[in-house]
Amino acid sequence: MIDPLVASGKLSSSGLEAQSARLRVISENIANAQSTGRTPGSDPYTRKTITFKSELDRTLGAASVTVKDVGHDESAFPVEYDPGNPAADENGMVKKPNVNMLIEMADMREANRSYQANLQMMKQARAMISATIDLIRG
Repeated sequence: MIDPLVASGKLSSSGLEAQSARLRVISENIANAQSTGRTPGSDPYTRKTITFKSELDRTLGAASVTVKDVGHDESAFPVEYDPGNPAADENGMVKKPNVNMLIEMADMREANRSYQANLQMMKQARAMISATIDLIRG
């Protein structure tokens, strides 16, 4: 049987890894929010999405979270008239990435808060383990 305090540390660690991956995907989307294609009529950067899955960790006796998949958003690319752009087609239209900065910033804020919550949970578990050791010594 595993100690519940150790289990909580491992579970929060899986949450930290998942939210770290989520923040990385969001950062890539933000960095490429203006990346058009390189040739006339080519597709621009496609927004990435991330999905998670819950897995039962038999050693812990609890469900932990892992990254299931990093996919691509299938929504349409916005089109803008910009005949001077190297990615413009014969009509001067350029496909723009399907990245909405408002959505990305909201996702980033949520992922950051989830990361902080998991970090706080890990700190609390560590403090409780330390207090337990101090009680046993004392």
